[in-house]
Amino acid sequence: MSQIHITVNKKRLVGNTHQTILDQLEIANLQPEFQCRNGVCGACRCKLNKGSVSQKNTVAYVATGEILSCCSTPNENVTLKFNYQLSP
Repeated sequence: MSQIHITVNKKRLVGNTHQTILDQLEIANLQPEFQCRNGVCGACRCKLNKGSVSQKNTVAYVATGEILSCCSTPNENVTLKFNYQLSP
């Protein structure tokens, strides 16, 4: 397990490379939007501004530069942008 940093909407937290981004944001008491947790609905879509992730196959549409936080595990430090404010 590697320790990394996840920066989301300018908030920085310590993360890891073995849990999904959605799980890590919830552990940090942030409340990102989600519904299905398996890549079908697309509610957890966000923009990947920096870094790389491993993303399992998804059904939901994802544009270039976007990821689904429920299906993505960071490979390194990442910077993300959600189109809404996360509730702490």
